[in-house]
Amino acid sequence: MAPPLFNWGVKDTHRGTPVVVKMENPNWSMVELEGPEEEDLMLTNSPSSGVSRDKGRGKNAKQLTWVLLLKAHRAAGCLTSIAPALLGFVAAVKRRVAAGKTDADTDTDGGRENENPAVKTRFYSCIKLFLCLSVFLLVFEIVAYFKGWYFSAARFQLEHFMWTPSFGVKGFFDWLYARWVFVRVEYLAPPLQFLTNACIVLFLIQSMDRLALCLGCFWIRFKKIKPVPKGGGVLDLESGEEKGFSFSPMVLVQIPMCNEKEVYQQSIAAVCNLDWPKGKLLIQVLDDSDDPATQSLIKEEVQKWQQEGANILYRHRVIRDGYKAGNLKSAMNCSYVKDYEFVAIFDADFQPTPDFLKKTVPHFKDNDDLGLVQARWSFVNRDENLLTRLQNINLSFHFEVEQQVNGIFINFFGFNGTAGVWRIKTLEDAGGWLERTTVEDMDIAVRAHLHGWKFIFLNDVENLTKLTGNSSIDGILGQCNCSACVCLISSGPR
Repeated sequence: MAPPLFNWGVKDTHRGTPVVVKMENPNWSMVELEGPEEEDLMLTNSPSSGVSRDKGRGKNAKQLTWVLLLKAHRAAGCLTSIAPALLGFVAAVKRRVAAGKTDADTDTDGGRENENPAVKTRFYSCIKLFLCLSVFLLVFEIVAYFKGWYFSAARFQLEHFMWTPSFGVKGFFDWLYARWVFVRVEYLAPPLQFLTNACIVLFLIQSMDRLALCLGCFWIRFKKIKPVPKGGGVLDLESGEEKGFSFSPMVLVQIPMCNEKEVYQQSIAAVCNLDWPKGKLLIQVLDDSDDPATQSLIKEEVQKWQQEGANILYRHRVIRDGYKAGNLKSAMNCSYVKDYEFVAIFDADFQPTPDFLKKTVPHFKDNDDLGLVQARWSFVNRDENLLTRLQNINLSFHFEVEQQVNGIFINFFGFNGTAGVWRIKTLEDAGGWLERTTVEDMDIAVRAHLHGWKFIFLNDVENLTKLTGNSSIDGILGQCNCSACVCLISSGPR
């Protein structure tokens, strides 16, 4: 018989529960309810003992009822606090899923072949099985922890080779848990330890990178370094006066949007008010909306600005493939694009200042290796609440430290997807926009840099936008659909 591994038979020395119980009289009394001892049960159940134990019979049944009611009340309180939070989270996720396009809708619009339902069912079944197994093992570990099922290294190795499963529930669980711990030690612990060491190494590399960036930002501030156009002709940012401004090439402005019913008016108005010769500026409103009402509203806004003299066009794709990258690629294939030298891109929730082009385009003059001029973002509601303040801190570090330092010292950083001016030749040389990824901004930036193009980041040229100020679950989940969030994810590596 194998030696006992766990103290299965150890009983608690104190089994009573102090409670305050109100009796029939108005007085209060402190009593301690104790369960019958095992010796009492053995003596009572033993036919040969002849001893009758009446211990415990004198307990008042009303006292026991009060104890059970108190415990039930505590359990109900826990459930009432957890259940609403869980139900609210599930309801919010369902609303977000219901608001988006389903696979069936995508198949109808894009003409894709329907996926095999059996394959999808098996895939989701595997996910559910893995989730259930993980929860079961977690519960098993929690129970083992509170039961005190621990092993020492030497004892475990010895008992692993000497043990044989014994009959009975206790022996079976001893053997089962020992086998599980052996699998963890021999097969699971080594790869997990390797991954832990790898994470530590990556953390050290990331820390060194952050330290180098902070030192670079300090050096830029100390030396007051900032990009200056080689050919002159730029708007003085302090006085607002134009100094020898004579460089005014053909510029194409693109506003990609999709169901932007709330912000399309502000973005179109801001772009139409850009201070640039009208004969050398063309605005493309690239509407990928699938809502007919939203399409009509945007089209009416474009027609209104056309009547006011703005050189603006409305463009809607029939086949909406490739998301934002497909939208930009389709617009660049227009025949009139060959007449333009630069393209500025603004998302629908961005509002450039009228002098944006006069602050950015002159940097391309006499700088044939320059492919991108990126401006930073400025937030109109950064002090609205705690969530917006935290987002502002995070994004300010990204712009002022990461992108500014990389732009000054290595002339490369991730394109933010908006508020930037590209040289069209750079996009063509890099292969144009590709629909193979949802981080098309970082993808095009890497390919352009590999072809030898340089980037400039202007930390003092700002574009107004708005942060997500709703701290509810719907607001946080909705932020995942914003193009600004995609740009933030894609611009992490340098």
